[in-house]
Amino acid sequence: MNDRPGVGAWFRPAVLGLHLFAIAAIGFCLFMGTWQLGAYDQRQEDERAEAGETSAAVPLESVWGPGDIFTTDQDQRPVTVTGTFRPASEQLWVTDREQDGATGVWLLAPVTVGDAQLMVVRGWAPEASATFPDVPVGETSFEAVLQPGEESASGWDPTARTIGSVRIPTLLNELGYADLWSGFAISTDPAVAGGLDVAEVPEADVSWTAGGRNLGYGLQWWVFAAFALFMWWRMAREMVLGRDR
Repeated sequence: MNDRPGVGAWFRPAVLGLHLFAIAAIGFCLFMGTWQLGAYDQRQEDERAEAGETSAAVPLESVWGPGDIFTTDQDQRPVTVTGTFRPASEQLWVTDREQDGATGVWLLAPVTVGDAQLMVVRGWAPEASATFPDVPVGETSFEAVLQPGEESASGWDPTARTIGSVRIPTLLNELGYADLWSGFAISTDPAVAGGLDVAEVPEADVSWTAGGRNLGYGLQWWVFAAFALFMWWRMAREMVLGRDR
């Protein structure tokens, strides 16, 4: 004897009403969840835009010193750097830098500012060259955006003078300078680029907790949708099996 209910039992008026209610409930939960997650994404975008807003450049020494730890107060801060570039032969290439959809290199140059060397990204090129562009002569002032030292592996090659990241401890050990500033700067001045493209400043990092309430609500609504689906299946099955007994 076959105890399985017929297909028609799932389309009785009472069960159809449950189907329609479940569709409406699940659809509403999915809509609300998607809306909340969209609000979370928008909050993240707003935070990035706010962090990346361009403010007037201030003298470097007014916001940061060579012996100071790099903090969020300096991160993405536009400044005016005044210093002297060290010889062109002391420059190096930072590999795997994306710009306008292409992968290339940064030209990184040490600039004497105060009693320490500040590493400055002069510009971007499609590939590293065996020769380095000449550096500006004498004391030079230019605008730049401050960046924290990178934490990833450095990949230092002293022969090609290439490095995989602007990791300050590695640069301090390998370049032999008495002292380095604890972060670096990306020049926004075409005159400093030495014929290269001005390097793009990376987007500011934004904590995932920005808009966290929207994220939490969005996940809750998706959980509600899953619960509604479970309850629909359970109630519909009981109604069909109960009628079929």
